[in-house]
Amino acid sequence: MGEAERGWDQDELLRLMDVQPAGPGRYAAPAHGATARNVVEAGQLLAGAVVAASKEIPGQRVLSASMVFSRIARHDAGLEVELDVPHSGRTYSTVQARVIQDGSQRCAGLILMGADCGDFLGSAAPMPDVRLPPRPFERPGMDVRGREIRIVDDAYDQDPRHVGPPELFVWTRFADAPPAAHLHAALMTQSVTHWTIAAALRPHAGYSEAMAHETISTGISQAAIAYHEDADVTQWLLYATRVVYTGRGTAQSEGRVYAEDGRLVASYSVQGMLRPFARGPSTDPATVL
Repeated sequence: MGEAERGWDQDELLRLMDVQPAGPGRYAAPAHGATARNVVEAGQLLAGAVVAASKEIPGQRVLSASMVFSRIARHDAGLEVELDVPHSGRTYSTVQARVIQDGSQRCAGLILMGADCGDFLGSAAPMPDVRLPPRPFERPGMDVRGREIRIVDDAYDQDPRHVGPPELFVWTRFADAPPAAHLHAALMTQSVTHWTIAAALRPHAGYSEAMAHETISTGISQAAIAYHEDADVTQWLLYATRVVYTGRGTAQSEGRVYAEDGRLVASYSVQGMLRPFARGPSTDPATVL
């Protein structure tokens, strides 16, 4: 089934990430179908592992999750999430996750589950003072029906002449509430890996996100997220991403997710790949970083 036939909407994201039991310690994710760029996003893979761990340890909530993305996974084939639980305790449980496609491992991660606890101490980094932009962000390839995105200062820019600081402030919300807290967490997680590459390219004249997958080889190699407060994806969430290093073929970002009322919902770090496609020696800025 082609991209135009199935398309992307909120229900489709949930269908892909709401992995279903397929045996002891195994969960299955369906295929979306062939797409123009047949690569599953890193955030979707991490979110599926979070859902699997939440179903494997139902009495605890996800506290943190990290994953290394070693090989691409395709949209036109299903996935399996295999779990090991080396420790299951009353306070914390450790879950090792592997995402498998066609019999080979595509990525692997570690998820910390924990019993909830009431606050007896509390503090959090303050929310950046950025306003909700008036216009929705619309970009082919990123459109998901039922998800609204607004980007501060139109900073997700494909014009290589425009430069700015290596940061993005992005507001998102979904139209409908999923039926479980771990699915809210999954929808929030799916967007965490979207912003690092574009933020890393912003300070560099002559480069833009439009070059990704065209003249610059980009991708997400590692992501980690800590879950602080429960997310409500039907309310505005602010993703504040700042790249702290770009060089040697990598970009490293730090980020936070805030609720509209200022609560710190999650914090994250993402490492991305930024490399020229191998085309032999050249001084053309379109092919050499």
